[in-house]
Amino acid sequence: MARSLDGLVLAPVADQAPGQVGTRTRFRYHEEDGVVWADYAGGDVVRGHLVGTREGDRLDFRYVQLKHDGTTSSGHCASLVVELPDGRVRLEESWAWESRTGTGTSVVEEVRATGRVEQVTEHVR
Repeated sequence: MARSLDGLVLAPVADQAPGQVGTRTRFRYHEEDGVVWADYAGGDVVRGHLVGTREGDRLDFRYVQLKHDGTTSSGHCASLVVELPDGRVRLEESWAWESRTGTGTSVVEEVRATGRVEQVTEHVR
């Protein structure tokens, strides 16, 4: 099983469609006894929250977010937690909006601070 998400900051490796999370979005994760939650913001998202469960290397959670245009959205996500060769954590996600139409996949990876600048490396499959 990959290590705990507690205290980690993750970011998407690529932008999604306009108005969704993107490379400027940061997720601050917490984990305790199989419960996961995170707050996120950045890019088009003013504030977002997710809450769910972890079983082994699988996450199952719901999310809700507020965008700069004042609209809200919510959905469901199932993720696989993967430990990268450099020790960082990656989430491989399959998501579906519940408040509107649309589904997709995304990848978020742990961001490590290097001085005052956050560094995100895109992993090419």
